[in-house]
Amino acid sequence: MDTLKEKVALITGGGTGIGRSIALLFAEHGADLAISGRRAEPLERTAKDIEAKGRRATAIQADVSVQEDVRRLIREAVSQLGSLDILVNNASVIGQVAPVGELDLAQWNEVLSINITGAMLCCREAVSHMIQRGGGVIINVSSNVGRRGVANRAPYVCAKWALHGLTQTLALEVAQYGVRVNAICPGPVLTDRLRKSMQHIAAIRGVTVDAIQDEWVAESPMKRFATAEECAQAALFLASDAASAMTGQALNVTAGAVMT
Repeated sequence: MDTLKEKVALITGGGTGIGRSIALLFAEHGADLAISGRRAEPLERTAKDIEAKGRRATAIQADVSVQEDVRRLIREAVSQLGSLDILVNNASVIGQVAPVGELDLAQWNEVLSINITGAMLCCREAVSHMIQRGGGVIINVSSNVGRRGVANRAPYVCAKWALHGLTQTLALEVAQYGVRVNAICPGPVLTDRLRKSMQHIAAIRGVTVDAIQDEWVAESPMKRFATAEECAQAALFLASDAASAMTGQALNVTAGAVMT
């Protein structure tokens, strides 16, 4: 499988969850990978798994909310792997789970600084390299809640709505240079992070975690969650030449729970 042969991809939040699945699938399709995150251990583990597939991998600790970290991240990825063809903005945090009337400003700002400002900083630093190479692909990992409100999740929801605005705006700005910018919108994916989110919501509502999971599953006409691997397949499509006419788009991967 050589869909991404001779391509170099950078995936933020690439050590765990959806980011890890994207990294491994991209490697299977011929890409070399730079993966970043704030914790070294999952990055190193994922990098070894990429190398086991016969591809080059570099793990770079960085906080995407810190401007100088992002500049160093892009610089090191290009220096170590020789180019930058694909950027996947996947790094994000859940943030505070509470009604708007109880939100803490510091926690609100943390979510926005990572989930939307971090994506902007990565885009800003990456596009110049892509333009110099005559093209590239940026994929923003948004969420189904980037299309709808969800009680007690305002920081996360607002950041994901904003990510759609960034996707479309940047797509308009860089299309003339051969750079495509799209997003994927996963529904609930049963990762460790989602389990923590369900625990917080269950506590607020005074119900069990199983009740929350059953409620979310019931929203899907397919009666299941999407998987991290299915999200990775959507990202692979957008990164490939098969999506050459697509920019400024957002693909739902929600098992039908969200259709617009």
